[in-house]
Amino acid sequence: MMTGLPAQTDTQEELARGPQQPHSSQQDGRGRWWDQLRRTLLTVGYSVSFCLVSQILGVWMLYMCNGHGAFSAAHKVLDLLQYLVSPAEAHSLGQEENSPHLQNELWKMESLSPLLATVFLGVVIIGIGILYCLKTLVPSPAHPYPEDRRQSMSRQPSFTYSEWTDAKQDHFFDMDPVPETPVFDYCMDMKPETDPATLTVQPVGLQERRGSNVSLTLDMCTPGSTEPYGSVLSPREQCAREYLQKASNVLSTRELHERAMDSFTLQAEFFETPMNFVDPKEYNFPGIVRKNRYKTILPNTHSRVCLKSTDEDDFLSTYINANYIRGYGEEEKVYIATQGPTVNTVSDFWRMVWQERSPIIVIITNIDEINEKCTVYWPEEKVTYEGIEIIVNQVIQADDYSLRHITLKCEGEERSLRHYWYTSWPDQKTPDKAPPLLELVQDVEEARQQAPEGSGPVIVHCSAGIGRTGCFIATTIGCKQLKNEGVVDILKTTCQLRLNRGGMIQTSEQYQFVHHVLSLYEKQLSLPVEE
Repeated sequence: MMTGLPAQTDTQEELARGPQQPHSSQQDGRGRWWDQLRRTLLTVGYSVSFCLVSQILGVWMLYMCNGHGAFSAAHKVLDLLQYLVSPAEAHSLGQEENSPHLQNELWKMESLSPLLATVFLGVVIIGIGILYCLKTLVPSPAHPYPEDRRQSMSRQPSFTYSEWTDAKQDHFFDMDPVPETPVFDYCMDMKPETDPATLTVQPVGLQERRGSNVSLTLDMCTPGSTEPYGSVLSPREQCAREYLQKASNVLSTRELHERAMDSFTLQAEFFETPMNFVDPKEYNFPGIVRKNRYKTILPNTHSRVCLKSTDEDDFLSTYINANYIRGYGEEEKVYIATQGPTVNTVSDFWRMVWQERSPIIVIITNIDEINEKCTVYWPEEKVTYEGIEIIVNQVIQADDYSLRHITLKCEGEERSLRHYWYTSWPDQKTPDKAPPLLELVQDVEEARQQAPEGSGPVIVHCSAGIGRTGCFIATTIGCKQLKNEGVVDILKTTCQLRLNRGGMIQTSEQYQFVHHVLSLYEKQLSLPVEE
């Protein structure tokens, strides 16, 4: 059985909107009503105009078919319009004058009346049909949330919730995969910055695209600050901070199963949770761009990992894009969430592993997924970085991940390290089945419990260190809470992670997947134990 894993996350997010206010939803409703009324009036106006213009052109063409020239026909159409729109008194006056020419024109107009009525009716019917077809072929997209949301609501997760109808199912892990549906991965289009001169950060509105890789949230802390937040916070930042500190939604086992199948409610809950990203201006140091895989995914200042250096005034020598993450029961420094090492940060990564006395590394990404996600920072057999010798002793290949037993040597000291590489999280999707991830969570937690006394945090990373990394840590915390308490609070766990590292659990699909996995784990716990 699996013991839950602690998890923590940090990041101040780009400015999260905080709890939704009732009056704002009313304003949104009124705004949508007026917008729909405006569109309706415009559609009616366009339809009427189209019908009138069609009639005029039709009469003009009829005159031309009767032998009149283009200009002569146009003149007669104008006379006809003048007659139709002139007051009734003018008609009576025209009859009293008894002008033969006018009587002749009136006769022609009267003879045209049935034809005009037919043309009018035909044009109206045709116009309505055309408008209806256009509306059907090009429907206006109905988006249930404001434009500042993280992603399209129409996107569906690549996993399918599995209901177990047979309590005597042979084995929890013998589940068939469900069909895959592409899901966008926000990290896929992030380009690593290679030239400091090209780094230009444009200020982003506090409510603009809170979940995208360009989302920003102001963090008034200075780099390396030990205080969790600065002394100055805008009202919106204060609201986001309070939401992350207080938000909670404790789910019983029954509520968890129901919520896992309620994608709409989960999306709404996800979108209301502040991401807590860091403003890149907080790290305005020359050359720092070379140490970040993505220029807008940065470590929150209050919980960032600071590397020890002989020159403490050299900020670059102490910097690594990583944060300490709290675990189950808010235990401090249970995990370190970090980005996938780049060519420029491999040495820093191994310095952090040695400095923090980490017994386990978990990597949840492939090396290349459309573009590079992570550099191969481990050797085939042996390599030395910054005086730290890394020796791979054994490689064990499982179905969904590989395990490397590594020995680290530095300054006469020797330590053991386990390196788990999970490769079954598909690019641009969430996993199509939960058991392999649960198995990894279980193995990592058992290894953590068996680690030597005095061991440090478990290091977890994907590419940016927030999406899949957040899912893994949230799942471990949730599993432990389910096992120990019989309930789970995924919303509170997500907020806790984002207080430590912004953006943890990056998309609504990932948020739904965490619920899905924990629902299946609870079913596993409730299965009868075979004698």
